[in-house]
Amino acid sequence: MALPQGPPRVPPVLQAPIDRLTHEVLRAATLELVEGEPRRRFAPVLHAGVPGRSVRHVDDLRSADAGLRADVTLALLGRATALTPRPYLWLTRAGELSTHDDDLRWLGPSAWAASALGVPVALVVVTRRGWFDPVSDVRREWRRLRRRVTG
Repeated sequence: MALPQGPPRVPPVLQAPIDRLTHEVLRAATLELVEGEPRRRFAPVLHAGVPGRSVRHVDDLRSADAGLRADVTLALLGRATALTPRPYLWLTRAGELSTHDDDLRWLGPSAWAASALGVPVALVVVTRRGWFDPVSDVRREWRRLRRRVTG
C-alpha cells in the first residue's frame, strides 16, 4: 500500500446539518450498541462499514502503538469498502459523550488510513447516549433510544 503523498490532509469531519443517510447510520450504530452490549464497562471497539455489514476490532489497551492502530484501521476500511459503497468508521466505548483518551488514540491513525485509501470518512465516537465527531463536536444525543416500529 502506498503512503499518501504531499502534506497531511485535515481529517474529514461531520458538518451540521448532517445528511439523512449519515443520521440513520449513526442512529443504527448507537442502537446496535444499546441493544447488543449488556456490560457497563467494555473495551473500545473500532467498526468500519455500516451497522449490520461491518468489520470490527476490539481494542487491546496494552497496545499503544499508533502504527499498529493505523494498520488495523487500514485493513478494516479496506474490507468495509467491499461490504458497502459508503463505509463509515466508528468507535464504540463506554462512558459519556465527551472526548476520551481512547478517542484520541484512534483519531490520527484513522485519518491516515482513510487518506491512504482515498476514502472520505471521519471517525465518530458512539456511546449508549449517542454519537459525536471528536473534531467538529457535531453530535446527537438521546435519553432513551428505542427501535422504531414500522407498519
